[in-house]
Amino acid sequence: MPSVSTLTTADPALLVQLSDSHLFAEADGSLLGMNTRQSLQKIIELVLEQQPRIDLMLATGDISQDGTLESYQQFREMTAQIDAPARWIPGNHDEPMIMAEAAVQSALLESVVDLGNWRVTMLDSAVPGSVPGYLQDDQLQLLARSLSEAPERHHLVCFHHHPVSIGCAWMEPIGLRNPEAFFEVLDRFPQARAVLWGHVHQEIDRQRNGVRLMASPSTCIQFEPGSEDFKVGEQAPGYRWLRLLPDGRLETGVERVTDFAFTVDYGSNGY
Repeated sequence: MPSVSTLTTADPALLVQLSDSHLFAEADGSLLGMNTRQSLQKIIELVLEQQPRIDLMLATGDISQDGTLESYQQFREMTAQIDAPARWIPGNHDEPMIMAEAAVQSALLESVVDLGNWRVTMLDSAVPGSVPGYLQDDQLQLLARSLSEAPERHHLVCFHHHPVSIGCAWMEPIGLRNPEAFFEVLDRFPQARAVLWGHVHQEIDRQRNGVRLMASPSTCIQFEPGSEDFKVGEQAPGYRWLRLLPDGRLETGVERVTDFAFTVDYGSNGY
């Protein structure tokens, strides 16, 4: 199994999650009035300022808004400022074949990685042409195999779509469509410690059967928590850090930029 670092099983591992960057081919591409390339650069600068040593960077989907090769190449070039191995998974806005082309000659799309005393499994919940997500049988089998082959490790599982209700009525129909199948696999393995996703453009942190369930801000626009209808929040772009401790505990937090002025433009190209 590939390992991305020289960490021993006695060392903590520091992960950074960048999610829902929605980049365009054009440098001036904007989503609801926000220049997504500029906001990502602000987040990268914040990461570099706050995290002196990173063991793995996770990009949990919707890397691109327009599915262009240029947008993925831009993301790869920009995030190369962060001196750490990285893994990507697609979201509903992504084009997996183009994404794979941009990831050529790299380990960016490898699904399973060991670091420290943990294993991180990256699942693909994206369905071509669909906003909601679904974990196909091959992904559920990948999950079961990854968990069963490393019973001595603590496990973090990542994908794009939310597997539980987050209290936003408009997002209820566009999450993971088969969460029961996912949790049926997960619940069989006591070494599962945490599940991490993107898609919802807001911070979630709760527990289910002793497993931590977490979602994170977007590096661009945010969605208003608890909203009935689609609504952009006033929260600033952000990222999540996770410290995976050797004993299976997990420390985590969300950090946001403080100097990013933005006025939402609902009349522009929509989400």
